Amino acid sequence: MIEKVVEIIEGKLGQDVVLEQQKEIIQPCLLIKTEAISEVCEELLNNPVTYFDYLSCLSGVDLGPENGNMEVVYHLNSIPHDQQLVLKVRINRDCKEEVPTVTNVWKGANWHEREAYDMFGIKFNGHPDLRRILMPADWEGFPLRKDYEDMETYHGIKVKY
Repeated sequence: MIEKVVEIIEGKLGQDVVLEQQKEIIQPCLLIKTEAISEVCEELLNNPVTYFDYLSCLSGVDLGPENGNMEVVYHLNSIPHDQQLVLKVRINRDCKEEVPTVTNVWKGANWHEREAYDMFGIKFNGHPDLRRILMPADWEGFPLRKDYEDMETYHGIKVKY
């Protein structure tokens, strides 16, 4: 199945879009060129051969300060074809590079992307309402980063315990 997906993506969007393939794992995974993720997802939804109609999960992953990168992981499902696929994009930990939103493809991505922003600081270009969703608006830092350190206090309340 993954070979057909790669063929569709490369045929529509070019040979340089799929950066890496992982076939020998439970769920096949493709590392996608960051700036192409929205177009790839749109093609995978709209193509009748793939029809990945459900984004079940979108997560941020901090690969650590020593690695210098973070990833956004997209878990896609095609309910009619009973297929699953994982897509990833990789960005620098400084988060100067923005990841294109996929809210234009799946509306459910809205809160997933807000959570990745809130917890990791990953910015999604074109997101309709990118603001914190779990932490207070004035919270400092991104709690799921591996180098995150708790504040001592927040509005006079002891944070560390």
